[in-house]
Amino acid sequence: MPDIFQQTACGWLGCGAPPFAGAVAGLTTKQGGESKGPFASLNMGLHVGDDRTAVVNNRRRLAEWLSFPLDHWVCCEQVHGAVIQKVTKGDRGSGAHDLAAAIRGADGLYTDETGILLALCFADCVPVYFMAPSAGLVGLAHAGWRGTAGGIARNMVRLWQEREQIAPSDIYVAIGPAIGPCCYTVDDRVIDGLRPTLPAGSPLPWRETSEGQYALDLKEANRLQLAAAGVPDRHIYVSERCTSCEETLFFSHRRDRGTTGRMLAFIGRREETA
Repeated sequence: MPDIFQQTACGWLGCGAPPFAGAVAGLTTKQGGESKGPFASLNMGLHVGDDRTAVVNNRRRLAEWLSFPLDHWVCCEQVHGAVIQKVTKGDRGSGAHDLAAAIRGADGLYTDETGILLALCFADCVPVYFMAPSAGLVGLAHAGWRGTAGGIARNMVRLWQEREQIAPSDIYVAIGPAIGPCCYTVDDRVIDGLRPTLPAGSPLPWRETSEGQYALDLKEANRLQLAAAGVPDRHIYVSERCTSCEETLFFSHRRDRGTTGRMLAFIGRREETA
């Protein structure tokens, strides 16, 4: 069966999960930009030491490909936490051109307005896409191991339930390409942080490979948390793509030893035209 994230156009993969058909949702690749060296070529990260002009030009290319203006993007600081911020049209442009202007202290964004593209950077961490079609809500979360340990995906479900009156059974989630257990070995510190966040009696999303070392499936950890928060299994779509394995498509912080670019995960709904 084809993965839910497929290359539909130059430079990016579209999310093919059926509930997301009404949104602009996907993940960029490393192909089709103008960055050089370890950031070649479609680096979307303003914080990694790449030439700022090249990064902004790369973002402008994606804006053209998506027909979603760069000034309508909203980005957040991404501090490896679990804080989520609701945004409106008044926040458009935050972090799109300048990292200092990004939404501070957050790793997740959501909105109920059209004409906003939520955009976050990734290079192995798990992008988690949310949609409640009946309410026009879309959301995006950056779930590294720390964000996962903080329950960021579960937090999005709870926020929508408590603040937006959306039942978990009405939420759809796509878990995007990220580093897989084939390439992601962690130690007891990480496992000890994740263990309390998992539902009692659930299968563990890791296996011990040697004493104190574990192959971790971070996508599965998020799936388990979402299911425990009440999102039906049939509403959760999981990409099998590993960002470390697919070197021609993706940047990988682990594979590239910390010096690399960033992909951009994005989701939004275009403004309706008359």
